[in-house]
Amino acid sequence: MNNTQENHALVFGASGIVGWAFVNELLSDYPSPNSFSKVTAFTNRRLTPEQQAQWPASDKLHLVSGLDLINNDQPAVESALQSQVSSLGVVTTVYFCAYLFDADPARETEINIRMLQTTVQALESLCPRFRMLVLPTGIKAYGVHLQTAFPFSHALPLHETHPQLPEPHATNLFYTHQHALLRRLSAYKQWTYLDLRPDIVVGFVPNNNGHSLAQWIALYLSLYRYIYGEGAAVGFPGTWKSYSARAQDSSQDLIARFGIWASLRPGNEVGGESFNIADADAGKAAPWKDKWPVVCEWFGLRGVGPEEEGVGAGSKVDIVAFLREHVAERKTMEREFGLNSGHGTPEDGASLPHTPGFLQGGFDFDRPLDLGKAYQLWEDRKEERDIRGTWWTAFERYRKAKIIP
Repeated sequence: MNNTQENHALVFGASGIVGWAFVNELLSDYPSPNSFSKVTAFTNRRLTPEQQAQWPASDKLHLVSGLDLINNDQPAVESALQSQVSSLGVVTTVYFCAYLFDADPARETEINIRMLQTTVQALESLCPRFRMLVLPTGIKAYGVHLQTAFPFSHALPLHETHPQLPEPHATNLFYTHQHALLRRLSAYKQWTYLDLRPDIVVGFVPNNNGHSLAQWIALYLSLYRYIYGEGAAVGFPGTWKSYSARAQDSSQDLIARFGIWASLRPGNEVGGESFNIADADAGKAAPWKDKWPVVCEWFGLRGVGPEEEGVGAGSKVDIVAFLREHVAERKTMEREFGLNSGHGTPEDGASLPHTPGFLQGGFDFDRPLDLGKAYQLWEDRKEERDIRGTWWTAFERYRKAKIIP
């Protein structure tokens, strides 16, 4: 492992679910105090490091808000980096978590490929010690987002050796183009890259993030408890089939810790490789019927199954509709508990209302991940998380950030 004192890590997309966790773990000195001497965190939206972000106070941190990777070309990004970031000469490792959703697959690919290419080429120009880029993607690589057309339902658990998605799905998935770009850019270079593949990422985000299921659930259940009181029963917002489907959550902390560990391995061990990463191996994949009661317990509620068998997600329990229908109660709760406003509302500017129904109702099939490859690399550092360790940790962070009471 590289323990050189002058190692500078850059985290792009640092206010996102995985980007936040990378910064949090790096500032917590994982895997050792000497792994990195400096951490620069980039966000598009403004962020304060301690009060809002909830990162540990550290002299290592340099926060750069407002870096626009979407609209700026390579010279503009280089200029911004040179003017706002010192010690570019000792940058060794990059955690690239910047991402922009677009409902049009072609547009989503174009935006995200441009961001990645612009960033990498700027780093090549400015950072002579740049050696490793970590790219968190996900199990869309196996086609889980295709739902009824999921191609590997009879080839479980999901393994990194599975073939590429059939066409046209491979072309329509921007991960395919990210990998092709990184293979091309890193060919015959001193730097390389690796890819992390979590399932649903559970964790804290300081700003609104429409992809964070934990944020949606925290907002929903805290308001449900406020309106209906302690001990109220709350139905799972999906179908009986999705309630019973086996899968592994991926704690943001565990993803970041494995990603940092892997990034410090020699490039010839991990370069160009993909790694499934989740809270526990396939044999411990848990359905929502095991998780939902535990999730609700943190809020003093009683989690029960869907109200009717065969009812689609949102027909009886719709998280987003509930939040939109009870905006007045949310505002009253915010005033009573001194909470930060503007979360999960129509005007928050970041909500993706399809997210809860899609993640809790649409995934109604087993999709366990084989973690053997990650565990072999992680060796005796291997970690696992249980339901409370993953979900309750996220909820505690939302409470500390005064997003929920």
